[in-house]
Amino acid sequence: MNEGLITSGDGRARCSWCGEQEDYVAYHDDEWGHPTADDIRLYEKICLEGFQSGLSWLTILRKRENFRTGFAGFDFRRVAEFDETDVQRLLGDAGIVRHRGKIESTINNARRAIELVDEAGSLASFIWSFEPKPEERPQRFDRATLMPITKSDASTALSKALKKRGWSFVGPTTMYAFMQSLGVVNDHLDGCHMRARCEDARAAFRRPQRGE
Repeated sequence: MNEGLITSGDGRARCSWCGEQEDYVAYHDDEWGHPTADDIRLYEKICLEGFQSGLSWLTILRKRENFRTGFAGFDFRRVAEFDETDVQRLLGDAGIVRHRGKIESTINNARRAIELVDEAGSLASFIWSFEPKPEERPQRFDRATLMPITKSDASTALSKALKKRGWSFVGPTTMYAFMQSLGVVNDHLDGCHMRARCEDARAAFRRPQRGE
């Protein structure tokens, strides 16, 4: 077995970061690296990547339904209307990560998301405009190649563009993880049974255009 891969009980090779936990395996197979143009999901993932900073993604994944309940399903037009009463409510919610700065960032980013939709037509069209060209990506997708990559020129550019527009908790490393998770880049390892499936999904995916 190639380094960075594991063979699960079903006989399939997967990226080893998902381990054997059933919920993490499902996330690896059904979500991570699959392209999407759903603005609600994009906003949710940006916010949850911000909450994940300093924690494991599995911790956030297991709290995700609580986050969705607390933040109105991550409907950013609703979250944009949250006030200090909502901040206090969320700070009292043991089912989420109770970090004032990250809670306030989620509300701020909801307001910035509305502005960005007005500017670009959708969050998706803006975010996908930062997709790197094939020649900007590695030639090999093995553990040794990908492990040192925690940010990229594309994630740095996306981070700068969002920060310029007032977004917070959107650093280059956070944005690289975001791009990995939403299929803007496919970092499933060579030999992982999902790599080709995500490449096929990316090939069939219609990139949203500005103004749509």
